[in-house]
Amino acid sequence: MNKMIIRGGHRLSGDVTIGGAKNSTVALIPAAILADTPVQFDMVPNILDVHNLMVILESMNVKSDFADGILNVDPTNIIENALPSKAIKSLRASYYFMGALLGRFGRAKVTFPGGDNIGPRPIDQHIKAFKAMGAKVVNDKDKVIITTDEKGLHGASIFLDVVSVGATINAILAAVKANGHTVIRNAAKEPEIIDIVTFLNNMGAKIRGAGTDVIRIEGVAKLIAQNTHIIIPDRIEAGTYLAMASAYGDGVNIHNVIPEHLESFIAKLLEMGIDLKINEDSIYVPKSHKLNSIEIKTMPYPGFATDLQQPITPLLLKANGDSTIIDTIYPKRTKHISELNKMGAKIRYNDGNGSIIVSHTDDLNGTTISAGEIRAGASEMIAGLMANGTTVINNADNILRGYDNIVDKLTQLNAEVEIINDEK
Repeated sequence: MNKMIIRGGHRLSGDVTIGGAKNSTVALIPAAILADTPVQFDMVPNILDVHNLMVILESMNVKSDFADGILNVDPTNIIENALPSKAIKSLRASYYFMGALLGRFGRAKVTFPGGDNIGPRPIDQHIKAFKAMGAKVVNDKDKVIITTDEKGLHGASIFLDVVSVGATINAILAAVKANGHTVIRNAAKEPEIIDIVTFLNNMGAKIRGAGTDVIRIEGVAKLIAQNTHIIIPDRIEAGTYLAMASAYGDGVNIHNVIPEHLESFIAKLLEMGIDLKINEDSIYVPKSHKLNSIEIKTMPYPGFATDLQQPITPLLLKANGDSTIIDTIYPKRTKHISELNKMGAKIRYNDGNGSIIVSHTDDLNGTTISAGEIRAGASEMIAGLMANGTTVINNADNILRGYDNIVDKLTQLNAEVEIINDEK
């Protein structure tokens, strides 16, 4: 397991370029096995989740290679095989192989996915969608076994009881080659879903309504890649750098951003008093001074993203008065609180109403803490940059799972950061 060592006190300045969206990439790679030709992705982030997904592809005789942001995937000689449980359990997005394998073979057997432990994240809506299309789903200890009869999957009307990005994508992957017409209602609207649908439609899929709450799919027999798919910029990575630059920057220019994907987050930074300069595909963050406290409530897109409530927390420590966060998506997403408090932060969790109260804190001090999951680790990383002395973040693989070339990017911004391997 890797450690991240941060020597605080070096204010950030310069330019940083955002990579491709993690939350698109981890669905696009499983989606690639639906193709009847090799596919190529550009702007692929260099994160651990990509390498773990490549291990899973290899187990099915799907060849892949990755260099300089280009990922080639060749599923033309795919075989059905047991998927490596260690890789499956390392990332939650491995559940997209359920929909992708079901769409490719009419059956799937997948170890129950792992990933971040941020409270209950059931897959009941995924299973509901598969069953509506004619699949039979059985839980066998730690595995999910999905089968169909000789007729295969068929189009269906699916209403998701809760807005779920994962269930929306899995339903799309299963339906894209199914017989007939599928309608997904109460679908999630995230930009990453539009990205995945764009990839599939460019190969000949017939999907309408991505970005709305009703998605319609007419099944097709083949998917033929005609061009390279360029992955959209990562709005969560962009938001993390926006928070970081606002908290401890002397002027940072963030490139490869789609501001429209961050409207709810940007609105909160402006409310705090940060004088952002927003351009077509970049945002300049000047040095901030007096900051206002704010209230945040996470919501499904286009609301404030749950993935950004932890990265914004160190910035809230600089605001006058108390700021409040209520995470309506994952109320138990609180692993960062105790770790930041070890550094001197004043943060408390109100179990009664599920709110996180962040109080003004003048100084943070480096110490040894642990990244319990990706976004908690990002929060701790920002705090470490702001802190006096040295911060050691254990379990730093959780940060590397979600942030593209993080050490190089922080170093370019004048930070002193390194990753070391803990052999113990």
